[in-house]
Amino acid sequence: MVSAHWEAAPLTLGATRDDVPLIYDFYGFPERYYRATYPAPAAPALAARVRELLGAGEQVAEAPERGLDHGAYVPLLVMYPKADVPVLQISLPSLVPIGLLELGARLAPLRDEGVLVIGSGFLTHGLPFLRDFRIDAPPPAWSSEFDHWAAETLERGDTDSLAHFREAPGARYSHPTTEHFVPLFVTVGAGGGGVPVTTIEGYFLGLSKRSVQIA
Repeated sequence: MVSAHWEAAPLTLGATRDDVPLIYDFYGFPERYYRATYPAPAAPALAARVRELLGAGEQVAEAPERGLDHGAYVPLLVMYPKADVPVLQISLPSLVPIGLLELGARLAPLRDEGVLVIGSGFLTHGLPFLRDFRIDAPPPAWSSEFDHWAAETLERGDTDSLAHFREAPGARYSHPTTEHFVPLFVTVGAGGGGVPVTTIEGYFLGLSKRSVQIA
C-alpha cells in the first residue's frame, strides 16, 4: 500500500508487527472516527521481499512504530472488512512521476506472487477550492475537466501524458499539491504495461473518485 498521506525519503517500510495502532491523521471529525480499528496482520516477509526487489544499492529505511494511516486503512476497510489480509505500507519516496513509475516497475514481480499493489489517493483533491460541501454536490468545472482528461489518458495507456498531468485541464485546482495523484504512478509502473481500467467513477463532494485496476 502506497498512500498519499505518507511521504518519506528514502523509501520507508511501515510497521511489520501486528500490535501497532492506526494513525488518525485527520482533524475535526466525529469522535467515532478516532475509535476505528483495522487490525490487519502485518507482513514482515513481504517487507523483506520489497527490500530484495529494490536491491542492495537502494537505501531503504524502516518505521516500525508507524501504523496504517487513513489513506491506507479506509479503502482496505471497504475492500477487506474482515481485516484478514496482511498489509505492508511503504512511503512515497518522492512526488516525481518518473521515479514512482520506476519504483512500481521494480515491485511488479509481486503481482505474480499474489500481492496486490495499491496506490491510494484521490483523482481530484482541490479541497481549498470547494464551495459546496454536500456529499452529492455537482463537480466544479476543474474537477470534471481533469477527471475527463484522466479517464481518456488512462484508457489510451498514455503514460507519458499522464506523467505531465500538471499540464492537464483543471490540474491547477484539482491538485494544488500533487501527493493525492502520484500514488497512481506506482500502480501503473507495477502494471507491466497493462492498460488501467476504471472500476469506480463518480464524484464525492464534487471530487472525482475514479479508481482503476490493472489486471
